[in-house]
Amino acid sequence: MADLQATLDSIYADIQPRIGEGKVADYIPELAKVHPKQFGMAIVTVDGKVYRVGDADIAFSIQSISKVFMLTLALGKVGEGLWKRVGREPSGSAFNSIVQLEHESGIPRNPFINAGAIAVSDVVMAGHAPREAIGELLRFVRYLADDESITIDDKVARSETQTGYRNFALANFMRAYRNLDHPVDHVLGVYFHQCALSMSCEQLARAGLFLAARGSNPTTGHSVVSPKRARRINALMLTCGHYDGSGDFAYHVGLPGKSGVGGGIFAVAPGIASIAVWSPGLNKVGNSQLGAAALEMLAARTGWSVFGD
Repeated sequence: MADLQATLDSIYADIQPRIGEGKVADYIPELAKVHPKQFGMAIVTVDGKVYRVGDADIAFSIQSISKVFMLTLALGKVGEGLWKRVGREPSGSAFNSIVQLEHESGIPRNPFINAGAIAVSDVVMAGHAPREAIGELLRFVRYLADDESITIDDKVARSETQTGYRNFALANFMRAYRNLDHPVDHVLGVYFHQCALSMSCEQLARAGLFLAARGSNPTTGHSVVSPKRARRINALMLTCGHYDGSGDFAYHVGLPGKSGVGGGIFAVAPGIASIAVWSPGLNKVGNSQLGAAALEMLAARTGWSVFGD
């Protein structure tokens, strides 16, 4: 652990000539404006030490990484009853695919594809107006990261609302199968705002530390979920966290993780550390090209893969 900063520095040195690789998510107008030549990485260990390189303090749109925090909230509300409405299997399809949803009668394959996350947002909304549900998520993430400065980027949320036709289709489809309890525009209002959470790599690594430490945040002393639930959320991230690139990520990196089309990847080395990496350029399945490469280097150089070194 003493050499962790040196390991991070060496990864950054190896990545630097490649910064700018991949394609920024241009189907969301606000994300299309993000400069591609950026890279940041932060590690927070279970003993509270922080290691960082590059643009680790620049806030970015975490997009689908927010689905991990919403899933945690939903499980806190309804427990295992959530799985009557959302599956736990890898999708093998694009994150916004409607084909599988029709085949499986409006039950999304897992909580990390768009349809699944929309259903999870519907669960979190129970008894709340959309604004209250969004506020609950923001308070939760600030609590996890112990940082009141975390915000939601309203421009990104507006941009997604104006262009999210596929998500409207997914939500209406689930509503037709009675797998949404609230009006579609209300649920999607929550969903688009959760995806617009703006965080830096360091803030994100801090917020997810409870998943590396058996459900408790060792730096704040807060108990977030049970060890069993933390283990199960990690299992879902390992098998489903990167859409139809999940198997490839497990093969090359071997850590539970969740990606977002803003270019971020959050990953967990259970019992050791929480990791966040950001580089806006995406590969063909919508995951950060350099983020995945950096995490592969990290796993190889530390032996942190859950499958052994």
